[in-house]
Order: sequence, then structure tokens, then C-alpha cells
Amino acid sequence: MSLPLELISTDFDGTLFAEFDNPPIAPPVVDVIGRLQKAGAKWVINTGREMASLMEAMARSKLAIKPDYLVLVEREIHVHQNHRYVALEDWNEGCTRAHAELFGRIKPAVPRLMNWIEENFDATLYEDAWSPLCLTAATAADAKTINDYLDEFCRDHPDLVVVRNDVWARFSHSAYNKGSSLKEIARRLGVDRSKILVAGDHLNDLPMLRNDVAGHIVTPVNGVPEVARQVREHGGHVSEKFCGYGVADGIERVLAELKWTV
Repeated sequence: MSLPLELISTDFDGTLFAEFDNPPIAPPVVDVIGRLQKAGAKWVINTGREMASLMEAMARSKLAIKPDYLVLVEREIHVHQNHRYVALEDWNEGCTRAHAELFGRIKPAVPRLMNWIEENFDATLYEDAWSPLCLTAATAADAKTINDYLDEFCRDHPDLVVVRNDVWARFSHSAYNKGSSLKEIARRLGVDRSKILVAGDHLNDLPMLRNDVAGHIVTPVNGVPEVARQVREHGGHVSEKFCGYGVADGIERVLAELKWTV
């Protein structure tokens, strides 16, 4: 493949999908990704959502294009085959085993962590299929303080991290995130990082918004300050446009710099 961009990885919420816009996904980003797909590039939606939630939002968006890959809950890879998304079994099974072993080790400490959060914050706490400790804080400031507290606990467990997006957070294994999952897809496709473009707007996108993952990095103007700072530090583009319009702006700028049109 001689394309200058062979793999595009985009976050979903806040990067492509704007819940209250009409349409929720900006036509210019659908157009440019669709043109790249027709030329042979692959598109990944790299999200913290699980399958049912993402499929529902994509259906509401009436997308005229389909992603070639999904990265769900920031770590599970699925590939589009014969009109459905099929789990990449060896990666996903390894991911499941690693998380089960890690969460088995930390589970005795989870009640203590939950008690501290309940005593100090108005936060909703729960366990789901992907983490023994998940939370929704009342405010982003509360989520940051809780995140800092949980980070201290993680210091005693080097393979444990807190994944946060705004007021939501959960535990995860440090080896599995949006960046490592995208690297695995690129490895299987044989795509060099210089031909990968990534776009994201929030904290859980940071592991993929790095120049050891991708040669081209984009965030829309609504990207949180930590994201905008890292994108600039890694030589990427911070658009002045919102959500999908900003992603389209970033992709078009890269294509113009590479003197390539589709």
C-alpha cells in the first residue's frame, strides 16, 4: 500500500460523536475517512464504550461508513468481517487472563478503597465485567482527587492503572490500553507508525496520542488541557474546530502536508 495514511484511529465520544449535534458525527470527517478507506486505509474506532453502547450510538448517527476495527473498553479488539464484528480471540483472551489475575490480587483491598471514597465523596461505585472498582464522581474535580488517591494504591501494583474520562474511572491493566491495542492492530497489518494517524480528546486517549504510537496526532479544540498539551509536546495538531470537524481538519492538514489527495 502506497498511502501516506494507512491506519486512522479515532476516539468516539467528544472526538467523533457529539451527542446533541445534528448530525452527531460531522459530515466532513465521515467524508475524509470514507475517501481514505476507499483508497485502502483502515479505520479504528478506539473507545471506552462496550459493544452494545457503541453500536447503538453508531446506528443513531446513521454512519455511511463502518470502522474496520473496534477497540472496546480501551482494550478489546474486534475486526469487521462479513457484516459483523468478530473478536480478535488471542489478544482478547490474553487481555482477559491478565486482568483476571491482576484483579484477583487486588480484590481484597477494593472494599477499603470503596469505603474511603464513600466517606469522602458523593460518588456512585460499582463493579462490572471489566473492573472490580468503577466510579462516577459528582464532579470532575472530585474524580481527579479520587484518581490521585487510587494512583497511590497503584504504586504498590505496577501493572495496575486508573483509566479516567471526565467523572468516570475504573481500574485496568497497564499493558492494555488504547495505545497498546492500536499497536497490536498495526503490527498485524504491517503498518509503520509513520503512516498512522490518531485522534482523541480526553484522558483515556493519552496512551495512543503519542509519537511512539503514531506519526500524526490530532485533537479537536474541545480536547481537555492535558490532551492538548501532550499533543503539542508530541508534535501533533490541536485544531481550532470542535469534535469531528476538528478531526477532519487535522486529517486534511496532514494530507496536504504530505501532498496527497483522495
